[in-house]
Amino acid sequence: MKVFVSWSGGKDSCLALFRALKSGLKVKYLVNMLNEEGSRSRSHNLPKTVLDAQAEALGIPIVYGRASWETYEEEFKKVVKNLKTLKVEGGVFGDINLHEHKGWVERVCSEVGVKAFEPLWEESYEKLIEEFTGNGFKAIVVSGKVGLIGEDWIGKPFNQKFVEYLKNQGIDLCGEKGEYHTLVTYGPIFKHQLKILKTSRKVNSDYWFLEILEFRLT
Repeated sequence: MKVFVSWSGGKDSCLALFRALKSGLKVKYLVNMLNEEGSRSRSHNLPKTVLDAQAEALGIPIVYGRASWETYEEEFKKVVKNLKTLKVEGGVFGDINLHEHKGWVERVCSEVGVKAFEPLWEESYEKLIEEFTGNGFKAIVVSGKVGLIGEDWIGKPFNQKFVEYLKNQGIDLCGEKGEYHTLVTYGPIFKHQLKILKTSRKVNSDYWFLEILEFRLT
């Protein structure tokens, strides 16, 4: 079956892509929803240029929609309907345990007429993290909620040291409620590595964000 992957740029959508490919699904497109200006991702606040580089590194075309949170569902459906004209029959999502997210995905996909796949659903956090890191995927922390994630972690690798910090702080290990977000820079399904060369940090709406100022593919 030809499918798209709902792509945030982070670890969960990447692992969902990895499992989808292993299961035999034919991933033809990545889908990301940008802000109204089309400059940054709506979910992780990542620059479109970085997402373009990820897609190039993976060798999978990326398709964008633009939306406010109020128009998100309507615009997402438009993107998926366009993909249906290209014979795409399903969508892959990286939800783990948020029932409201899974319910939304299943309803929206059903209304548009595509099959929803949730390959990470109700897996243990430890198993997912071990699969991600154990297979050689690399990621960095690109945002964190002020008061939960210390500023010093922004821009640092997503690794066992960070996971231990989350455990000690009693924070959801996979950040399912947006406690933090990641950017995947390399892994076994990547043809190139995304090298982050220059960054800064800023705070906005109670979140620390990593500003990626310079990067390249190697």
